[in-house]
Amino acid sequence: MSLILDVRNLRVELPTPRGMLQAVRGIDLQVNRGEMLCLVGESGCGKSMTSLALMGLLPAKARRSADRLAFCGEDLLTMNERQLNGIRGARMSMIFQEPMTSLNPSFTLGDQLCEALLAHRKTSRAQARERAVYLLERAGVPQASDRLRQYPHQLSGGLRQRVMIAMALMCGPELIIADEPTTALDVTIQAQILRLIRELQQEFGTAVVFITHDLGVVARIADRVSVMYAGQVVESAPVQQLYGQPTHPYTQGLLGCIPVRGKTEPGSRLQAIPGVVPSLIGAVEGCAFYNRCPQARQACLSTPALLPHAGQAAHAVRCVQAHGGDQLRAAA
Repeated sequence: MSLILDVRNLRVELPTPRGMLQAVRGIDLQVNRGEMLCLVGESGCGKSMTSLALMGLLPAKARRSADRLAFCGEDLLTMNERQLNGIRGARMSMIFQEPMTSLNPSFTLGDQLCEALLAHRKTSRAQARERAVYLLERAGVPQASDRLRQYPHQLSGGLRQRVMIAMALMCGPELIIADEPTTALDVTIQAQILRLIRELQQEFGTAVVFITHDLGVVARIADRVSVMYAGQVVESAPVQQLYGQPTHPYTQGLLGCIPVRGKTEPGSRLQAIPGVVPSLIGAVEGCAFYNRCPQARQACLSTPALLPHAGQAAHAVRCVQAHGGDQLRAAA
């Protein structure tokens, strides 16, 4: 498989009155063509900031740096705004977290759907509307042609999210970044949207970076999983391997918090990860999970690197104990 996205040592810093916030602290991501990579972690771990950094949509005061940030072999770091605009929406699209506010209330759905295709492709408005109707139908929107004349407030949350998915596919992108696209929807609609995203991803051969905090979602749709904590990737593996052999204590804690039918006793107390995420303002030394880890040892005060686990190149872990304590390496 060919590499669509190659990210090495991505960092995002945000100035605050108390100092510099290290929102993303040197993460590596590789996404192949047609692959579904799930980026998972609790709120505040840097998932959404990572997605905005990949798209070049960070706040004005944010600072982005990386050793490599390449899309289809092209260096995104050296592109100016005009070059990035030629990629965003055309070859790289994003489905935002909140369907209620992601659509412009002043324009019809037809205008918003056709805008990207008319801007990036040599096509007529009639052809753009025809593609919009086709994608709305594929996204499960009833009476698709009539919807083009409607405004966002006339649709339910689930239908708005389906419109957002169709909009992301308008130009046939090679990569879609979906930032918690089911967060504001009820459980039944969530399941429909997840199934839809997976089906369309496989049909169109699009690579997807799917961002979520829900490990139940990950189990259903992912090919590979990267677990984030405190601005870093702490474990990355194929989905079956991660669930079958979770190695980082944080990953084990997350999976332990999920009730399992037939194993979790009704009325029993659910597992929780004690403690709180450390402040990421200023320098962060050692393992960020140290103050919450039940396996913490003196060696964990050293800064761990993300290294292959047990000789498995596809399974990487950021934990000194997972590597026997003898593969310590200071972070760059």
